Amino acid sequence: MRQFQAKDIDVVHFYENPEADKAIINKLADQCYLPANENIISAILACDGKFKVSYSISGTLMELLLRFRPDVVDSFKEIIATGCAEILAETYYHSLSYLYSKKEFARQIEKHSLLIRDIFGVMPRILRNTELIYDNKLPEYISLLGLKGVLCEGVSEILKGRSPNHIYSNPVNESIKLLLRNHSLSDDIAFRFDDPEWNEYPLTAEKYASWIAAHGAETDVINLLMDYETFGIQKKKDTGIFDFIRELPGEILKNSNINFGLPSEVIMTKKPVDVFDVPRTISWQNNSGIPDPWSTNMMQNNTLKKIYSLEKMVLKSKNEEAIDTWGKLQASDYFHCMMEEDSKAQAYRYITQFHSPKELYDYLTNMVVDFEINLIRKTIARCEKKFSPGYWNLLSNKN
Repeated sequence: MRQFQAKDIDVVHFYENPEADKAIINKLADQCYLPANENIISAILACDGKFKVSYSISGTLMELLLRFRPDVVDSFKEIIATGCAEILAETYYHSLSYLYSKKEFARQIEKHSLLIRDIFGVMPRILRNTELIYDNKLPEYISLLGLKGVLCEGVSEILKGRSPNHIYSNPVNESIKLLLRNHSLSDDIAFRFDDPEWNEYPLTAEKYASWIAAHGAETDVINLLMDYETFGIQKKKDTGIFDFIRELPGEILKNSNINFGLPSEVIMTKKPVDVFDVPRTISWQNNSGIPDPWSTNMMQNNTLKKIYSLEKMVLKSKNEEAIDTWGKLQASDYFHCMMEEDSKAQAYRYITQFHSPKELYDYLTNMVVDFEINLIRKTIARCEKKFSPGYWNLLSNKN
């Protein structure tokens, strides 16, 4: 995103910053994606294909990688070609569309699935919605899109003592299976791995594998979900995080009673043990004790409402560039970065060049205002062309 100022409104209609995009993509590629992928491939080969992993990659990120770092795309293709990895469905722009427009949510899922098919030659079958946003209504929507399962947070309050380490059904559509994230084991890696104050520090592959094994025969599946940027960005190389992920699969597989499975394989081989009833919206934050990071203040909420209020006008324009721009304005990362400083905002700072939530809010607001004005102008011009004097004369002649 470029630093779009008030003076640019109704003057400049270009919102992207290619140089900043290239810089952040290069950082992610060199410090995270390439070294992480290299270690994942090494683990797959070392384990003779018994180690399996899944990825959720937004359409926006894929576009940026194809533009600036096609070598990263090639490395993901190499992983997928092993048959030991699965690409998940998600919203094309990593948006919060499910909360604001079910129509837009479905459009983005379909758009993303087609992109994944074109790049990797596979169609996603399992959904990982942005921030693991989920409620009882979601399975009905995704079943219409041909999806078979969904990943969501194993919220302790909803589980009520039950284990997240099983397949669950939902009360709306039994054909959609639920894979619940084990938040404790996931967060041991994503948040606590390099914390010297943690009583389990340092975390080794051998120790972690023993925790997995301790769950015993009553466990059907343990789902570990975390940001890929955990590896190399949030946890730097010198913490030993890459050695950990390379060694962990082999340590886990030393136990002959444990194996790895792709999400689509798991829902086919395991049956639901119970219903996971979620009448209200949940996300991965529900076990963290903090509010959803995209809706903690007025700046975030006002901007989200304004962006989605433009939906009807945008889609009616049938202008692909305008529709794509509107989609990019929905990216959840913007709203994470608008969190106030006293929340867990720092974890998202690496993805933005803005110095404060207020600065980002001002620039994003200017963009949305300009986008709306430009859209209105084009709509008026189209109507004037459609209803020109010659057009009305033609109608008069027919009468």
